[in-house]
Amino acid sequence: MKLRALIVDDEYPARQELRYALSKIDNVEIVGEAANAQEALSLIKALDYSVLFLDIAMPGMSGLDLGAVIQELPNPPHVIYVTAYDEYAVKAFDVNAVDYILKPIDEKRLRKAVNKVLKLMRESGNGAEAATQAEPAIRIGRLPAEKNGKTVLVNESDIVYIFTEGDAVYVKTFADRYLLHFTLKELEARLNPTIFFRTHRCFIVNLHKVKEIIPFFNGTYSLVVDDKERSEVPLSRAQAKKLRRILGF
Repeated sequence: MKLRALIVDDEYPARQELRYALSKIDNVEIVGEAANAQEALSLIKALDYSVLFLDIAMPGMSGLDLGAVIQELPNPPHVIYVTAYDEYAVKAFDVNAVDYILKPIDEKRLRKAVNKVLKLMRESGNGAEAATQAEPAIRIGRLPAEKNGKTVLVNESDIVYIFTEGDAVYVKTFADRYLLHFTLKELEARLNPTIFFRTHRCFIVNLHKVKEIIPFFNGTYSLVVDDKERSEVPLSRAQAKKLRRILGF
């Protein structure tokens, strides 16, 4: 049985540390990351997760607030809090947390928490369902796209950026663009979050394809990417703060 996991933490290094620790646990498949509770809530409503690894102190809605909100959903994920603060444990269990882990992460402690979730799912009869849900999430590194009435499998490494135009979603490679049948939210959950970054409500960019970062207006930027046209992808003010932390500029 594999658990479909979502990591929620406003600090990128903390998400990476947790991702690394979870990569050593065979029963966990990380299919999404979020930098705040609102992003996480959107992902949870779009995709069925088995377990949520959730920080508490975040800008805006706290992890405790999110824990309370998702309990009202039809099929809420199990919640494991991962935080630097020990004083919220009682409140965490008040919103049905499975476990409460303090940073820095102890891998044995983390594995124990994961085993608690596995046990709960087996006891509730969701084990077969969780295994079934995990199968389609096998990563093959390609996206099915459409061009001239044909389905094309686009390698993730060839993706320069993804964008919306009207009601349609397209993927741009070096010289071509293809129609996708996914929403940007679905693509955020599907693509590798250490490579693909949501720069704007209408754009996701492959960070490996960014060549220049140009200041634009009022804290926004344009990202010059490595396609045939040297296209410029907008970077919103809110997302610019996140990208500066990731790139260290």
